Amino acid sequence: MKSGKFTYHEPTTLTAAFQLLAELGDDVKIIAGGQSLIPVMNLRLAQPEHLIDINTIQELIGIKETNEHITVGAVTCHADIETAFGLKAACPILPEAARRIGHLAIRNRGTIGGSLVNADPAAEWPLIAILMDAEMTIHSGQEVRILSARDFIQSVYTSAVEEYEILTTIQFPVLKTGEGWSIQQICRRVGDFAIVAVAVTLRLQQDGTLKHLRLCLGGMDVTPLRMTMVEKDAVGKIPDAAWIEDTSKSASKMGSPGSDMHANAIYRQEICEVLTTKALNEALHRARKQEGSPYG
Repeated sequence: MKSGKFTYHEPTTLTAAFQLLAELGDDVKIIAGGQSLIPVMNLRLAQPEHLIDINTIQELIGIKETNEHITVGAVTCHADIETAFGLKAACPILPEAARRIGHLAIRNRGTIGGSLVNADPAAEWPLIAILMDAEMTIHSGQEVRILSARDFIQSVYTSAVEEYEILTTIQFPVLKTGEGWSIQQICRRVGDFAIVAVAVTLRLQQDGTLKHLRLCLGGMDVTPLRMTMVEKDAVGKIPDAAWIEDTSKSASKMGSPGSDMHANAIYRQEICEVLTTKALNEALHRARKQEGSPYG
């Protein structure tokens, strides 16, 4: 199928984009990468009268690194994050997440901001944003809002961005020295959205006990789920096989996984336990291999 008729606009600055939003009224859509919007338009599930393409706005493109944070422009494509040399050292979980998205053609066109605003609970960026406590900066033309990822991603395909607003940047923390990480997911085919996904970061004390844990589950509810109580309880624990087993079983009981054409709820629960075990083991392996660790 083909989309209905629309008028295409291509502003080159944020100011111009907000002027268009103010002038064109309610029947307008913003397109970033278009990997989600265009198929919906082709199915006539969305038929905006005006389409504002923000891909050429340079203010929204690029990756900036400091010792503490990584700030990514909202229309930075997945492929640029995947291949960003500095990220492989400062925060390797970001290029790894980008690498798992779709296929190369999708990664060359799709954008991190588009994925986050789309808020698919099975997508990689919502999972990583919530895992890493990312901060989202949203502009309206008159004011700026900064939201945590958990406040930004509200439900299935529902984010906090209003029709008159644009997500401009996403800020992630740099991984700390000695911080291990892992992303595990299962898909029907390579490049598909995950049926279930698990992401982890953790750090160890000098005595081998846990200093810090982040654990997030995708595909188990209407948004990715942070296991905050498990994270708090983990501090000071010895991450042995028994702890990993208990944590993985707890993960499998989280949320309200649904049943669909891809998998039923029981399968999702069972595979979540398996993926959590793999993620924790891989993150621990990476943490113990860090230079200077007496547990390598």
